[in-house]
Amino acid sequence: MKVTAHPVSRRTLLGALTLPWLVGGCSTPLPLRPPPAGDADAAARLRDSAQAHGLAAYKALTDINVSYSGEWRPLVGRIQPEVVDAGFRGGSQERLLPSAGIVAQAYTGPMGRKQVAWRRGGRTPDDLGEVTVWFNGVRSTDTAAQNAAALVAEGYGLFLLGPLWLADRGLRMQMGGTERVDGRVCDVVDVWLSPGLGRVATDHVAICIDRVDGLVHRMRFTLEGFVNTQGAVAEVDTFEHERRFGVVWPMRSYERIVHPISLPAHDWRITGLDVNRGYEAEELSGASFAGAAAAPAKAL
Repeated sequence: MKVTAHPVSRRTLLGALTLPWLVGGCSTPLPLRPPPAGDADAAARLRDSAQAHGLAAYKALTDINVSYSGEWRPLVGRIQPEVVDAGFRGGSQERLLPSAGIVAQAYTGPMGRKQVAWRRGGRTPDDLGEVTVWFNGVRSTDTAAQNAAALVAEGYGLFLLGPLWLADRGLRMQMGGTERVDGRVCDVVDVWLSPGLGRVATDHVAICIDRVDGLVHRMRFTLEGFVNTQGAVAEVDTFEHERRFGVVWPMRSYERIVHPISLPAHDWRITGLDVNRGYEAEELSGASFAGAAAAPAKAL
């Protein structure tokens, strides 16, 4: 299925380069303050969706190994260079340890290799997670690079797993009405992620759950974990779902910015996938994958 982006005028493109959100400080239309109490209907709807995605099989996975190919739209690279990091972000190999909240990524691009190791925070109230980043084997000490990498890594766990990534975490949520996604009537569940996407206390995610098959076809989310994306909202639509290893995977995905402007951002697809190799977090923590994590994901 080919995704066609709406055309963007030259005036919009030029205006985008001077928008306040590009340097942080802009407010978001998705409220970051959670409701005073959770919504049992929303929690049940999310869990039903997680079960449709293969929750029981997912809980039996010790590790997930994925490869992606994709394309970034040029303007996004100009306005968010740290997040896109076009010199290093071509194809990627990704490793997930779901029970530990760990995502590790190995990118290759025209400037060489980038390696990211991320562990989600939340072990204590002040724990915002741990991230390490290497460029061509040299560990980075740049805070902006680290924060952008943490946001992207946690985001890709969400994009790949949807309600499975959110289930059983005790998150505050409420029903958010209905929405049509490519003709499907979907229930919207608003979820307050704590910790958020990357090294931040809170983000807001709205997931659109198909009333017919229970699958999530769209996720809309804030990007508070990086100073230059604070106040922005993006969406990821997922396509061509396939069930493998008992879990439903989105084989194609498309991301767009929806606030403060509408702008196409990124298309990508899964090119390799396997599970349960049996490695530990230590094999993901260096400048390259080690041991059982090292081999590429099984090509599809």
